Amino acid sequence: MLSFLKSRADGAAGDWLARLKHGVNKTREQLGARLSGMFRAGRKLDQEFYDELETVLLTADVGVAATAHLLEKLRARARQERFTEAAELKEALREALLEVLRPIAVPLDVSAHQPFVIMLAGVNGSGKTTSIGKLANYYRLQGKKILLAAGDTFRAAAREQLMVWGERNDVTVIAQQSGDAAAVIFDAIHAATARGIDIVLADTAGRLPTQPHLMEEIKKVKRVIDKALPGAPHEVLLVLDANTGQNALNQVKAFDDAIGVTGLVLTKLDGTAKGGVIAAIAHVRSHAPHHKPIPLRFIGVGEDLDDLRPFNAEQFVAALLED
Repeated sequence: MLSFLKSRADGAAGDWLARLKHGVNKTREQLGARLSGMFRAGRKLDQEFYDELETVLLTADVGVAATAHLLEKLRARARQERFTEAAELKEALREALLEVLRPIAVPLDVSAHQPFVIMLAGVNGSGKTTSIGKLANYYRLQGKKILLAAGDTFRAAAREQLMVWGERNDVTVIAQQSGDAAAVIFDAIHAATARGIDIVLADTAGRLPTQPHLMEEIKKVKRVIDKALPGAPHEVLLVLDANTGQNALNQVKAFDDAIGVTGLVLTKLDGTAKGGVIAAIAHVRSHAPHHKPIPLRFIGVGEDLDDLRPFNAEQFVAALLED
């Protein structure tokens, strides 16, 4: 069965770029289609061009700070190379975007610990539970033994949803009808240790950063994980809905301050979201005092099991800028 699933995944890999292009379709409309006109042969490289480019980038959710950074890079390149036409800058824009995005395109290495505990967090409706199901599929196809911890004890529907994902992936789910989220995850980690599990995916209840008591609860969950397995969680993934736009920046800061986010998952790049927010997150974190860029581990472009993949900066920029 596993070999069949692997072969199916290999076959699906060929059309990943096509699905990615569809997923960032709204941003491509803002960038790719409009830029092809902006960078047409013969257009002068003047202030009107830069003003229009600024508008395009902001509309695509790239953000004020990242947009200013990109424009500064392009102006410097134009001066250095003595460009006079807009067409000469198109490749420079591609390179500038890649320079912003490459620092966060860092794959997640789960080989350092067994079990490797991944704690997932995020606001309500961001796609945490669905992402857990897709991550289970992704790692199971690599031959990993997976265990899911239903730590969202606030919503019975979340527990039931995770049970469905467990059945679809043929992996065990540790859950309780009611009780404390930290206790559920504590039991799951001990079960994983006893059973020789490779990866524990721990769900948590969605919460708003503006509700301090809920943020205190998620801090407690993280502390209990460390008690169950010193040094864990080994990865704290924050799941972001691509449709939230610039609000994603506030979520990253709030959750990082509370629980020390080590990686991001961007979901719902389903053809309507503006994927430019990735550049905004990468730029802000790279230039924030005393902060390092948080890697974007995975992006999701649909509802199928294999629609969550590691973030690749080159593929993403190609999907955005292709005419």
